[in-house]
Amino acid sequence: MTKETMEKLEIVRKTEKKMEIYRHACNVLSYDQETICPPKGRESQGEVSAFLENQAFKLAKNEKYIEACEYIYEHRDELNDLDKVLAEKNYRNYEKVKNITPEKNMEISLVYNKAFVDWSEAREASDFSKFKESLSKVYEINKEIVALRGNKNAGCVYDELLDDYEREITTEVLDECFGKCKERLLPLLKKITSSKKNIRRDFMEIEVTDDQQAKMAKWLLETIDFDLQRGAFTTSEHPFTNELGKDDIRVTTHYYPNYFIGSMYSIIHEGGHALFASLQPREDFDHFLQNSMTMGMHESVSRFYENRIGRSKEFVHLIYPKVCEVFPQVMKDVSEHELYEAINIVEPSLIRTEADELTYTFHVIIRYEIEKALFEGKITIDELPNVWNEKYKEYLGIEPETDREGVLQDVHWTFGFGYFPAYAIGNMYNSMYYNRMKNEIDINDLVSKGDFRSLNKWMADNVFKKANRLSPSEWIKDITGRNLTADDFLDYIEEKYTEIYELG
Repeated sequence: MTKETMEKLEIVRKTEKKMEIYRHACNVLSYDQETICPPKGRESQGEVSAFLENQAFKLAKNEKYIEACEYIYEHRDELNDLDKVLAEKNYRNYEKVKNITPEKNMEISLVYNKAFVDWSEAREASDFSKFKESLSKVYEINKEIVALRGNKNAGCVYDELLDDYEREITTEVLDECFGKCKERLLPLLKKITSSKKNIRRDFMEIEVTDDQQAKMAKWLLETIDFDLQRGAFTTSEHPFTNELGKDDIRVTTHYYPNYFIGSMYSIIHEGGHALFASLQPREDFDHFLQNSMTMGMHESVSRFYENRIGRSKEFVHLIYPKVCEVFPQVMKDVSEHELYEAINIVEPSLIRTEADELTYTFHVIIRYEIEKALFEGKITIDELPNVWNEKYKEYLGIEPETDREGVLQDVHWTFGFGYFPAYAIGNMYNSMYYNRMKNEIDINDLVSKGDFRSLNKWMADNVFKKANRLSPSEWIKDITGRNLTADDFLDYIEEKYTEIYELG
């Protein structure tokens, strides 16, 4: 490496470190805003966060930093493998923001902050009209962000937004994947809803306390071997995971007094995110690569722990005694098999985060089709509640009675569009690597015994290790030797639910 390259790399590293400090502070404020910050304090809290985030953005717009980033990108062949990834990552990010000024960035942050505050109030009141104006501004600012990139060859605006969350994923790819899902899952759903199979569920709605749910949540995080010396959990309106630092990962869940498994599976889902964050290679942090993985990669892991592991017979066998101990009023006459079937019941429902594995895909497809139509100019913001309700009736045969259980149920639109498909892509990724994993280790035996240390080691060595360093297509091919396909996921769903519902 030449002396000049070393000097430019040092400029980049020092600036990255400063930006990291600002972003750490922003994450602390964001976590506070969504957990214990009083409602009247959320907007001012968000303004402070927006200010700090903008300070980081200003550092990224510094001429010396930009010059250094461009230089090391042009001379990346001189760098070691990790610094080369950093150079490519920074160049890719710079291309997206090079025409956005600090003033415009501050405006964007304030739009998102106001949208979150208005969404929170609108959701509480179950009144979309309270969120409509802010959502319109988020929509317009997203279009403006893409326009400022000046990438005339990128295709449609929505493709650009999808790429922000899942690189290389386009509407063409999603139309093919979701087309397969509709082709295979809609007939299966029809067979299941027409089935005479009677799954017991009376115990699922027995009232439980927050203290019971908190005890169970802590035990579940410990069971999947999440290190609570490096993390913590609490509650929020919408469960999430926030990585404040390499040794400080926070997760949240939401307690439902009459739906005890809701908090259980949200904490396993967020625990999956937390494991991914905590088991990233330490050297990735040293080279400022942490959290470079895409949302689809992240969701593949969270949904792997929540569903492929968490809803398996082996995991239910593992947790059954603890569920009986913590929720005696619920489980007094419930067998292990009855719990397994109830946890895997297929039933069209309104809330995405509470949906079963089969119908969950339709929750994502509905959001994808709405977002796509919105950016193609086929529908307007005003029409969203009605379009939402119509699509739920079309795909799942049910219709929301309120905005809260309909168009206002997700927080995601407060910060933009294009996120939702990552959930479904995640299911496809994890089904692919599960099929490799089962040939190399005895997954069922490890889960039955609660040996998550061994299971997590396989994940760290094969799924987590290169996630920050490869594009999604490179990453899934590195793990499985194959390109993205929906087939593994669809095969799994058909096999599992044909057995549960005795479809023959």
